[in-house]
Amino acid sequence: MCIHRTLKHFECQVIDDESGRTLVSASTHDKTVIVANKSNCDAASLVGKLIAERAKAAGISLVRLDRGACKYHGRVAAFASAAREGGLEF
Repeated sequence: MCIHRTLKHFECQVIDDESGRTLVSASTHDKTVIVANKSNCDAASLVGKLIAERAKAAGISLVRLDRGACKYHGRVAAFASAAREGGLEF
């Protein structure tokens, strides 16, 4: 699971490393994510719940979090806790 955050948006993809294919993805660009501010912790939590739903529907339950250069606090921590609550295991 690879995340990308900008000043305005938060994105996540579950990628199969062996084949190089994106299996599921979710971001604040999706029309299903409706929040007033798409760059805060609430939006990241919504993306976490959404990626957990989509991953479970695709039969994925165990992932590894690749946060890149982002520190594990704020939006990244909110995203990870929401994904864990949704049923994903890291």
